[in-house]
Amino acid sequence: MAKYSLFGHRDPARLAEAESVVVIGLGRFGSALALELMKSGTEVLGIDGDEEVVQLHNRLLTHVVRADSTKEATLRELSVPDFSSVVVAIGGDIQANILTASLLLKLGIPNIWAKAVSDPHGEILTQLGVHHVISPEKDMGQRVAHLVRGAMQDYIEIGENFALVKTAPPRSLIGMPLGEAKVRARYGVTVTAFHRPGRGWSYTSLDTVIEDGDIILIAGESARVEEYSLMR
Repeated sequence: MAKYSLFGHRDPARLAEAESVVVIGLGRFGSALALELMKSGTEVLGIDGDEEVVQLHNRLLTHVVRADSTKEATLRELSVPDFSSVVVAIGGDIQANILTASLLLKLGIPNIWAKAVSDPHGEILTQLGVHHVISPEKDMGQRVAHLVRGAMQDYIEIGENFALVKTAPPRSLIGMPLGEAKVRARYGVTVTAFHRPGRGWSYTSLDTVIEDGDIILIAGESARVEEYSLMR
């Protein structure tokens, strides 16, 4: 019989029925992820091997457990196989991260996210068959690099070589309907939405006229949106 400590107001089996998410590893990344899921209304079963960490998350998550996620019996007792989505957020112990991911695959979890702390680690997880391999530190570093280098207010990589950028509009765009500005034809990007002080965000149309003080959201190839964000 596996041993673990339980905290929370719902047992794991009932959480699984509610299509909640399991977050294994409650370090900085795992904790932030779990708390954000809770904030958005998704119930969370948090698992960590550190009693102090578990105590800190008591009452913050729907259910939190001190347990060894590298033990198949423990995962089964916690009804983890009944969950559809599990995040392996273990970062300090690569062996535990890989073993946990391997067990989740064996248990047939349909949607597994696993944190990779390096490119070789990510390759191993991919070779195992993990559905989603994430590198939070690397991805954030790349995102911040784009923000530091340009005039962008936010940068989101959507996929390979495609991005969304929040930025101030270039002077050449202000006061002209988008249909006349022909941004896509000239620069290869699309102005998809704009924010006007006091009015919030709105979708654009060919008749939209961008004003001084507006913020625009542009989409396109990464290099093109970055180049367009630098225009003034």
